[in-house]
Amino acid sequence: MKQAEQQFLKELEGKLWNAADKLRSTLDAAQYKHAVLGLIFVKYVSDAFKLRQEEIKADLANPEHEYYLDPTDFSEEELAEEIAIELEQRDFYTEKNVFWLPTESRWQFLQDNGPRVIGGADLEIDGKVKKITSVGHLIDNALEGIERDNPKLKGVLNKSYAALKIDQAKLNELINLIATIPFDHASLNSKDILGHVYEYMLGQFALAEGKKGGQFYTPASIVSLIVEMIEPFEGRVYDPAMGSGGFFVQSDKFIERRANQKEIDPLTQKQKISIYGQEYNHTTWQLAAMNMAIRGLDYDFGKEPASTYTNVQHPDLRADFIMANPPFNMKEWNTGVDDNDPRFKYGQPPAGNANFAWVQHMLHHLSADGSQALLLANGSMSSTTNTEGTIRQALIENDLIECMVALPGQLLPTPRSQRVFGS
Repeated sequence: MKQAEQQFLKELEGKLWNAADKLRSTLDAAQYKHAVLGLIFVKYVSDAFKLRQEEIKADLANPEHEYYLDPTDFSEEELAEEIAIELEQRDFYTEKNVFWLPTESRWQFLQDNGPRVIGGADLEIDGKVKKITSVGHLIDNALEGIERDNPKLKGVLNKSYAALKIDQAKLNELINLIATIPFDHASLNSKDILGHVYEYMLGQFALAEGKKGGQFYTPASIVSLIVEMIEPFEGRVYDPAMGSGGFFVQSDKFIERRANQKEIDPLTQKQKISIYGQEYNHTTWQLAAMNMAIRGLDYDFGKEPASTYTNVQHPDLRADFIMANPPFNMKEWNTGVDDNDPRFKYGQPPAGNANFAWVQHMLHHLSADGSQALLLANGSMSSTTNTEGTIRQALIENDLIECMVALPGQLLPTPRSQRVFGS
C-alpha cells in the first residue's frame, strides 16, 4: 500500500474513533460498539447505492447504452420524471450486487430528518405519513427498511437505537459526523476502505472492552498467522466460534493475494470458497453478518445464533479448513451435552475445561484431507487434569497434531499466554 493511501486510512481511523467518543461518556463499550458500527454500515450501503445511482444516470444519458433515454422523445419535464422513475428500479441495483434501499433507509434522509425528530415528528415517506418519536427511532426505521427490502439481511441488523439511553441531539450529532467521513479515494475502492475501517473499529472496541472484548475479536496478527498456516484457497471454511468473522475476512484477503500471485482472477477464485460459521451471542452474530455484507461475501451462519456445544448449526459439515479462537478454559460447558456425543471419540473432555471439546469438535467436522488450527491456552499443552492428558495422547498417537506455535503474551485482551494448535 502506498504511503498516501496509508495516511488516508490513518486519518479516517482517527475521525471514526472520534465519532465513537461522542457516545463513550453515556454508553458502555458494548453498547456504543453496536451503535457506531451500525451507522457505519448504513453509511456504506447508502454510499454504494448513491454511486450506483450516478452510474445509472450516466447510462440513461449514454446513446451507446441499452438504458439510454433519448431526450428528443420527451419534454424536459417528462425526461426528468422518467429518469426519477428509472432511478427507483430495484433491478438496476441488485444486478450489480448493490443493496436496494427504500427512501427512509438512505443516509441523506437520516441527515435531513434527524433534527426534526429529536422531539418527535410526523414524516412523509413515499406519500405516507409515519410518526417518528426520536433520532433512535429514525435509525431503527432505516434499518428495518434495509432488512425488509434485502431478505439476506433479515435479522442481521441491530435495531435497538430507540432503546439507547442517550441524548438524542448527541445521536444526531453522530450521524452528521459520520456523514463528513469520506469513504472514497482515488486508488482505493469503497469496499476496501469500509473493510479496513470496520476491522480497525472492532479492534479498538475490543481494547476498550478489555477481556470481554476478546470474545468477539481476535487481533489481525494472530488471524493472519493462522490463515497463512493452513492456506484456505479453495473449499469449505468453518469457524465454530466465529466472533465477528475475522478468520473469514483474512481468508478472503489471502485468496486475493494468492490468486494474484498465480495470475488467477481473484473474483473467480473466491467463488470456490464456502463460508460456514457459528456464534452463540446474538449481537456478535449480527456483527459477523454485517462484516461479511460490507465485503460482499456469501456465508452460512446457520439458522440462528446458538451454542456450539449443544446446538450445532452445521451437523453434517465436513470442512476443508477450520480456524477458531474459542473461549479459553470454559467451565461447565457440557450442560446439555450427551455423554456419548460422537464428536468426542478421543475422550470425554472434563466439565471444568472446554479446550479439548473445541479441539475434538473441530476434528469431527474436518474433511479427510482438511487442515485446522486454533488458539488455546498454554495449559492445554501439559495439563493432565481428568481426561486431558489421555485425550492429548490419543491425538498424538493418531497423528493428528502437525505443529504447535508458542505466541508472545499481551496479544489478546486477556493476560493468559496462548499457543496455536495446528493439525
